[in-house]
Amino acid sequence: MTRELLPTRRACESFDFEARGVTYTASLGFYDDGRLGEVFICGPKAGTDVELNARDAAVVTSIALQHGAAPDVLRHGLSRDEEGRPLTPIGTVLDLLASGEGEA
Repeated sequence: MTRELLPTRRACESFDFEARGVTYTASLGFYDDGRLGEVFICGPKAGTDVELNARDAAVVTSIALQHGAAPDVLRHGLSRDEEGRPLTPIGTVLDLLASGEGEA
């Protein structure tokens, strides 16, 4: 599938969340029809390994979304603990969106 570009002007929501004891900020961009099209994650301190890994995971997720991957498919493919909780910031963001909690 080819990449579906987002409109130049698009709806965006931002919210803070915690993953494994670290606070992050997520910003989400949407297509005109309301589908999620991009994710940005910022960590508590720019340039740290934690922040860089979260940011890169968000970029990869955005590219997958723009190529037609469903957020729920991505969410279920990510690492989880023995109780099914996400182990990564991007997994936490996708879980929050699925539950309706990840809205500004």
